[in-house]
Order: sequence, then structure tokens, then C-alpha cells
Amino acid sequence: MEIHVKRVRQGNNSTLSVLYIDGEQVCYVLEDSVRDEKIKGSTAIPAGRYKLAFRRYGGMHGRYHRLFPDFHKGMIQLMDVPNFSYIYIHIGNNFSDTAGCLLVGKTKKYFKKSHEFEIRQSRKAYIPLYKRLAAMMEKEEVFIKIHELSSCGTN
Repeated sequence: MEIHVKRVRQGNNSTLSVLYIDGEQVCYVLEDSVRDEKIKGSTAIPAGRYKLAFRRYGGMHGRYHRLFPDFHKGMIQLMDVPNFSYIYIHIGNNFSDTAGCLLVGKTKKYFKKSHEFEIRQSRKAYIPLYKRLAAMMEKEEVFIKIHELSSCGTN
């Protein structure tokens, strides 16, 4: 199974994407800026295809297990991302929440003055997405394909 994240807009420090499962738009994704040279904690992961796996230890796993004890099975982690580690799909709203990870939200907002994107209703997007991905991952290998930002996607 493969899910798709299609990058659509670039802010000064943020990248807005749309996540699709089986061709259905599921939610928005926010990452750090796409950069030619990596800046630790401030750079979007390279476009590519990555396997998803559960990470069942570490501080973030503990926090999410306490937040969602009824369904949390481990952080959903993107594996083998070149020059990156501990890349998760999680809750957050703006580029300062990402540290290189993928944040999910139901809605988006653009701030013209700062030329930045944010996502909103993150928890409302995360819970059904997490449950859906976890169920898929328990049945089969699941991959996420991160698509390049299209040239028409910059503001």
C-alpha cells in the first residue's frame, strides 16, 4: 500500500502538502521548508518513497501513549530517510512544531504578512489518520511517497 503526500505551496519556512490515500484527499500536511542544503530541525525531508513503521519507545511515544491510550500503538515513523532520523507523523500547527516531521491538519491558513502556512484542527485530522494507517500497517507494508513541490506551488 502506498499513500501520497503532494507538496503544493511553499512559505518562507513552511511547506504545505495534501495527503491522499487511494486517491482520496484525507488531510493537509505541514513540513519545514524544502531546502537544497539541510539545516537540522528546519528542513523538509527529501522527496521520495519511505516505509512506515511503528516506533514503540522514546519520549514522544510515551507522550502520545498517555494522550491516546485507547489506540496508540507506537509513533508512525518514516524509515530510512537520508540524513534524517526519527521522522514522525504527528500533531502540530506551524513550522516551529515540525523539527523535520510531518504535521497533519483538517484545515490550512496562509499568513500573507509573514508568508507562512499553518494547519489547524490537527488532532481532528491525526486521530482518524492514525487509526487508518495503523490498521493498514498491521495487515501489510505501507509506504509514503513524498512528491516534489511543483513549480506552480510557490507563492
